[in-house]
Amino acid sequence: MNVPQVSVTEVPDDAVVLDVREQDEWDAGHAPGAIHIPLGELPARLDELPDTDASTLAVACRGGGRSSRAVAWLTQQGFDVANLDGGMKAWQGAGKQLVADSGSPSVK
Repeated sequence: MNVPQVSVTEVPDDAVVLDVREQDEWDAGHAPGAIHIPLGELPARLDELPDTDASTLAVACRGGGRSSRAVAWLTQQGFDVANLDGGMKAWQGAGKQLVADSGSPSVK
């Protein structure tokens, strides 16, 4: 199955992004408008996803592997989602803002 992709340059800096990384990765640094739902918790937390009628929701992990699995599954559930190509490493590499709960933000 081909998974829809979106590049970091196509995603606004303040966009809502679904981050499916683990808690320690999220704590280290994430996009300012991100929603955190680890991949393993996604099926139980679908009600926390924003409405995708108006725009496609970008889904991110560290490098794109986990998020591509999430996108494949969410697409089957009827959500308008796309994999953030290159994940949060690409987000950071493009110079986009990262925030962290404490300390200096980074992608781990």
